[in-house]
Amino acid sequence: MQHCNGQGLRLLLWDSVGESGSKGKILGEFQHSLDAKGRLALPAKYRGVFSERAVVTRGFEKCLVLYPGAEWDAWADKVGSLPTGQSETRQLMRLVFSGALECELDRLNRINIPAYLRQYAGLQSDTTLVGMGNRLEIWDRDQWTALRTAVEADGERIAAGLARFGL
Repeated sequence: MQHCNGQGLRLLLWDSVGESGSKGKILGEFQHSLDAKGRLALPAKYRGVFSERAVVTRGFEKCLVLYPGAEWDAWADKVGSLPTGQSETRQLMRLVFSGALECELDRLNRINIPAYLRQYAGLQSDTTLVGMGNRLEIWDRDQWTALRTAVEADGERIAAGLARFGL
């Protein structure tokens, strides 16, 4: 196991990316702004990933998640196969599926985020898009900055907790 230095989790994760390469993963942070109609431009580097089909839905920490079509299908199949007799399963399905919307990129490579999803994530104008390997998270910029700062400050504890997964 790698040990963290003063930069904690950030270095641990970037060391892993550096060793393995991106292998087609969606990586990085991108600063974009919503326009008055709720349209959001996607990072140029990843527009092709979302050009055929994309689905946006609620995330777990008051953000939105944008999936490429195939990744959404795989996730939806996993969630859909969970036992619906479990209350937690039904709650997860309600959160994810009721908020889901297929979206198409317009000619300027933007998606239109409906008002109910913007309200859920607290999106006003300034956003940060965060690469999560197989998807993008869409955050209110101030909320993302606060979360990232907290995670960076707590990186050693988080890394120790992830050791059980072999990281």
